[in-house]
Amino acid sequence: AFTGRHGGLICTSSNAPAALKYGFDKREKIFFFPDQHLGRNTAFKYGIPENEIVVWDFMKDNGGLTEKQIEKSKIILWKGHCHVHTNFRPEHVDEVRKQYQDVKIVVHPECPIEVVRLADSAGSTRHIVEYISNAPSGSTIAVGTEINLINRMVHQFPDKTIFELSGQTCPVCANMYRTTLNDLAYTLENFEAIKPITVKEPTKGEALLALEKMLEIH
Repeated sequence: AFTGRHGGLICTSSNAPAALKYGFDKREKIFFFPDQHLGRNTAFKYGIPENEIVVWDFMKDNGGLTEKQIEKSKIILWKGHCHVHTNFRPEHVDEVRKQYQDVKIVVHPECPIEVVRLADSAGSTRHIVEYISNAPSGSTIAVGTEINLINRMVHQFPDKTIFELSGQTCPVCANMYRTTLNDLAYTLENFEAIKPITVKEPTKGEALLALEKMLEIH
């Protein structure tokens, strides 16, 4: 709703580049939130220099920025992140390349930019799936994203060696795990009895504006 109220739009990792282009077609400056890493990686891909990107720290007065920094910037990133993807580090990439001579590394753009720059490819969940799918049989691929997608790829492509990039932690999204198969089954079996969630105006209308703009550019 906040985004729609201010004439903006929302995006996913797959259409973030299109969202950025849309934003710059309308304005000279973009406020990208909540994931700073997705915003930074998308900005660099778009060609925005590092000195025109700043991070707004919501725990500090004025975001921890001077008026000059804000004025000079083209993109203001909210200091937020995905706790799963920030677990991946450049040293993980270095270690994997030492262990596997012909390994390919594909990561999600919510990883820190230092990791993205060292990877062979970076992109949305769809991109990762397509990258693995298109890799030749016998390929060795290290993946920097949530473990459930990696496990699915392991089962789907038994002719390829696919594993999680860090080798140290299990990158699990606890928020995704809150929705279980039991929850889905209960909802389907008791659909008529479940009380719907209602959103009042103007929140509903403002949120819809942001959603519709995303669908327009996708």
